[in-house]
Amino acid sequence: MSYRNILIVKLSAIGDVVHALPVAYALKQAYPEARITWVVEKPAYDLLTNNPDIDDIIIFDKPKFKSLKGAICHAPELSKQLKQHRFDLAIDLQGLFKSSMISWLSGARERLVYCNAREGSHLVSKRVCGKYSSGHVVERYLDVARFLGCKVGKVRFPVHITPQEAGQAAAIAAQSGFTPDNPYVILAPGANWPNKCWPVPYFAELVDRLYAEQLIPVIIGGPKERQAFEEIAAKTSIPPVDLVGKTTLKQLAPIIKSARAFVGGDTGPMHLAAALETPVVALYGPTDTNRNGPYGTGHQSITISADCAGCWRRQCPKNIDCLAQIPVDAVYDSLKTIIAQWVEV
Repeated sequence: MSYRNILIVKLSAIGDVVHALPVAYALKQAYPEARITWVVEKPAYDLLTNNPDIDDIIIFDKPKFKSLKGAICHAPELSKQLKQHRFDLAIDLQGLFKSSMISWLSGARERLVYCNAREGSHLVSKRVCGKYSSGHVVERYLDVARFLGCKVGKVRFPVHITPQEAGQAAAIAAQSGFTPDNPYVILAPGANWPNKCWPVPYFAELVDRLYAEQLIPVIIGGPKERQAFEEIAAKTSIPPVDLVGKTTLKQLAPIIKSARAFVGGDTGPMHLAAALETPVVALYGPTDTNRNGPYGTGHQSITISADCAGCWRRQCPKNIDCLAQIPVDAVYDSLKTIIAQWVEV
């Protein structure tokens, strides 16, 4: 079957949008004449811009739909905007009530949702379960593309950086005191879940060890990571480079891509690093590396040894500082393994 207008619904979070990017690439390869539109929330919008595999982007303004009154008020406007595209296929990769409503409002005659659909979304769209239904989330999403006849060879994450964005990134890096010619490691202390965060004192110790190895530690994050940066800097012999709140996602991408390695929890920037093929040391506690680990080869994942690992709880009911169980030595040793591979190349 041929498709002329395809809708992808993947709203958030940043890491989840990164994981869905290969679907857009696979669809464009299989249906090059089709127009592909992606509905996304504002925080992840930046990742989708200037992408030849995505023809249109519609921003889902989540605050407008938080209440029943707001949803009733704004649904007709959204439906009108969607139906202008005359979609013949809608793919719900979010698998939640809000994404299923977007698929339904689109008017697409064929609606699919990936296997792990929740909140009744499978009642609106046909559930697609492939051979990777228990595997990594990237492969789960791609099962929908495979169902549609797409041939998935090498999995590609199309993140397209314009020369302007690359130039802006280089200028920001230079102003902060480093260039891609200086070997550096990206450290990401923040996360949306508090129990995905490695303790600040551990990051501080790692900063000192990196400087001792002639590697520049670069801290990234949004404005909410400002306090963590200040605490890390106060505990180190030499403060790390500060990129907290200084870049957009697309400006951050070339900086991550040129790094020797990336250290952080199960967060959007970590998955972006893996997509850009920057070696990652990923720290896991409440989430599962089988489903959400850094995708691809050359990465190191460290998971806590507790029986409750992979509990998928945003807050620990036992009040345990989850990732505090991962010692600095384990992270440093994993980094040395990555760096040794880089030196050999």
